[in-house]
Amino acid sequence: MTEPGDELVERAVSGDQDALTELLRDQRPGLERHIESSISGQWRSAIDAADIMQITYLEAFLRIDRLNGRNIRAFAAWLRRIAENNLRDAVRILDADKRPSPARQVRPAATGSDDSMVGLVNLLGAVSMTPSRAVAAGEAKAFLNDALKRLPPDYEQVVRLYDLEGRPAKDVAERMGRSEGAVYMLRARAHDYLQELMGSRSKFFSKTE
Repeated sequence: MTEPGDELVERAVSGDQDALTELLRDQRPGLERHIESSISGQWRSAIDAADIMQITYLEAFLRIDRLNGRNIRAFAAWLRRIAENNLRDAVRILDADKRPSPARQVRPAATGSDDSMVGLVNLLGAVSMTPSRAVAAGEAKAFLNDALKRLPPDYEQVVRLYDLEGRPAKDVAERMGRSEGAVYMLRARAHDYLQELMGSRSKFFSKTE
């Protein structure tokens, strides 16, 4: 049975951004209330519902073609999952005292250095062995730079500042004009996209064994 909004979903999945904008506008009040009520008191100073909504809507525009159900119920459930995942990512990192393990953050010797580039590639799991110095200086850096340029601007910025320059989340948040929670959400989504863009190491790394 067709419900109000189903046609908009069909159009949105087909690439109609006006239809998607209308859907997101209709869904916003209920979703924002849900997210606001899901943020526990201890995180309200670090996580803002508005940040979650902004990142969720960006993800909706980037991934609408992956929606399985072509109806309003499926769309609403899909959008809620994205928002809840964003909140979960922020809380997970903040719960670790806002300090990710050193193993999960690249510590470059110099801004944009080859070591920091290769370190990020390894962090993302794109390779299962340490590339040679020649590979690090060439293939890894060139490929990662290309992948970063294909990210939405906020995603690229958070990776460059946090992962490649090694700046603390607080500094990144101030520079980007966002909360620390938003920094962690943006970084998690950026890493997802980088992993997709890089694919298997055979696409861009020469074997050195």
